[in-house]
Amino acid sequence: MQACRSFLDQRQSMNIWRFIQTINQRHDLTESLKQLQCRTLIFVGENSQFHTEAVHMTAKLDKRYSALVEVQACGSVVTEEQPHAMLIPMEYFLMGYGLFRPSHVSSSPRSPLNPFCISPELLSPESMGVKLKPIKTRANLRV
Repeated sequence: MQACRSFLDQRQSMNIWRFIQTINQRHDLTESLKQLQCRTLIFVGENSQFHTEAVHMTAKLDKRYSALVEVQACGSVVTEEQPHAMLIPMEYFLMGYGLFRPSHVSSSPRSPLNPFCISPELLSPESMGVKLKPIKTRANLRV
C-alpha cells in the first residue's frame, strides 16, 4: 500500500485517487437489477476470477432481457482469448429480439449458420428471445 501511495504521490495522480475513492464508495446495485429492462448479454470465461460474480449478476437480472454465456477454456478476457466463441451467441441473442437477420444462410457444412452445426438447445423458443436461458459454448481447442 505504501509503495502504491508513493508511486501516486510521485505522479501527482489526483484522477487515480478519485477513481479509487469512487470504487470504494459505490453502493450495491444488486436489488435494482430485477428492474433493469435493457437487453443484457454477459460473457464470462469458465476460468475467470469473476465467474461467480457473473453468475450472481445474471441470477438477479430479469431472464426475459438477459443471458449468460460461459466460455469454456477461457479466463477473464473473452474478447481477447476466444473472440470466435462470442459470435454465434451474439447472433442468436440479437435474432431473438429481431435485431439481427443474416443476409443469407450458407449451405457450407463448416458454416456456423448451418443447421447441423447449431446446438439443439439454441433453436428452442426460449433461446430465440421469448425467454433466454444460459448458454454454454464449446470451443474447439485444436490449433
